[in-house]
Amino acid sequence: MNINILAGGPVEFLPNLHTYTSENDIWVGVDRGVYTLINKDITPAIAFGDFDSVSKDELLVIENHVKELKRYKPEKNETDMELALNWAIEQKPASIRIFGATGGRLDHLLANIHLLVKPMMAEHEINIVLIDNQNILSLKGPGRYKIEKRVDKKYISFVPLTLEIKGLTLRGFKYPLENRHISIGSTLCISNELISDYGTFSFSEGILLVIRSND
Repeated sequence: MNINILAGGPVEFLPNLHTYTSENDIWVGVDRGVYTLINKDITPAIAFGDFDSVSKDELLVIENHVKELKRYKPEKNETDMELALNWAIEQKPASIRIFGATGGRLDHLLANIHLLVKPMMAEHEINIVLIDNQNILSLKGPGRYKIEKRVDKKYISFVPLTLEIKGLTLRGFKYPLENRHISIGSTLCISNELISDYGTFSFSEGILLVIRSND
């Protein structure tokens, strides 16, 4: 089972959501993202939000289409996305894909990236990615990873999310590295590329933000 979550970010940043829809996928709507899903003929199994970003008429549409609606007061400790992600993690899916979480407000973008740290620290073995029409973002902890070449996502950037990444090694890349320590704020690992069908990256300490993107 895969869980897809659509937040309320600008629709112009969304890829074709129907390409991520199959019998094994469950859709979750977050705030205005619920209304967007309905407009794209995708009915979410569950929805979360305070719904302060939709009109009364739009909320009525949401209430008529979604059977399980988790509605909250705007004054709360968690964002709507955090509530939805917590629920998704509890379902123990094979993967969680988050859409509508990267465009628009930068505070929302940064918060959504940092939300991925929590399940990693809790050692949940779930592949969680943020996806828009230009980028795929994921967080990685210490280990060795294989990464395959994609024509639609030429560039691969590695951004430290902790004070330091220790022992970073990149193999099969245009700009390889061997056992380098990368500090937060460094741009050394921006816009790398694979030179073969696949490559590997590994490191011994820290949390790394991996971004696959295209122009």
